[in-house]
Amino acid sequence: MKKVIITAAFLLAFFSGFSQVRTPAASPKAIVEQYVGLTDVKLEYSRPGVKDRNVFGDLVPFGKPWRTGANENTIITFGDDVTIDGKKLPHGEYALYTIPKADKWDVIFYKTTDNWGTPEKWDDSKVVLKTSVAPKMLVDRVETLTIGINNLDNDSGHLEIMWDKTLIDVKFEVPTQKIANESIAKTLAGPSADSYYNAANYYYLSNGDLNKALTWVNKAIELKGNDDAYWYLRLKSLIHAKLGDKKSALEAAKRSLASAEKANNADYIKMNKDSISEWKK
Repeated sequence: MKKVIITAAFLLAFFSGFSQVRTPAASPKAIVEQYVGLTDVKLEYSRPGVKDRNVFGDLVPFGKPWRTGANENTIITFGDDVTIDGKKLPHGEYALYTIPKADKWDVIFYKTTDNWGTPEKWDDSKVVLKTSVAPKMLVDRVETLTIGINNLDNDSGHLEIMWDKTLIDVKFEVPTQKIANESIAKTLAGPSADSYYNAANYYYLSNGDLNKALTWVNKAIELKGNDDAYWYLRLKSLIHAKLGDKKSALEAAKRSLASAEKANNADYIKMNKDSISEWKK
């Protein structure tokens, strides 16, 4: 019996060792992340090699959708809405498909990204954007499929697909000016209500200057312009209580309670009722 147990343990260790064997992928995976202006762009794809094969028109047939890589979908993600060929592509994640042809390529941004290769059933309603690009011939062969985000400036970038002696170049425009202008306007307008609230909350929790915390939470409430933010009023009541001003704490707690009841927030209703009961003593 002891020999059987030892043999079983040996076999388990032997086969477990095999499960740890690592070999190089035929088409290694690559991840590319690039800021274009203020927009984050990410690519995930697998990179097949030419390996002495005839690629376009043979290995990759003309006129049929191609996964534009190997294995699972090639995925491109845009952090903001972009414009391609005058058409808007909403921010998000897309499978990148192409239909190679001798004189032009269709480049397709497809909504579903969980296919292995091309979809079993192509659905035109999931094509979010399609554009056509004339292929360019390269002088030197690119052995391993390379997809990059190149030729950058503040307002645009180029999605480049290079393999064998073919280059496909798709320009996309990013909303840098819009984002920058909104950021400038927001910054110059001063801190938001949430910024004042977060600062006040930090000082309250970290035993900082409570008078500053009170000034900031009052500013947050003023900017909010109403009593709907019961969590702002709750913080105001707690700061007053910590400063020893129970009268002001009760007033703020009652406002917070009314707002919490209006919003039907059970947690804040209970917290305020408990505090009011305690501070009335």
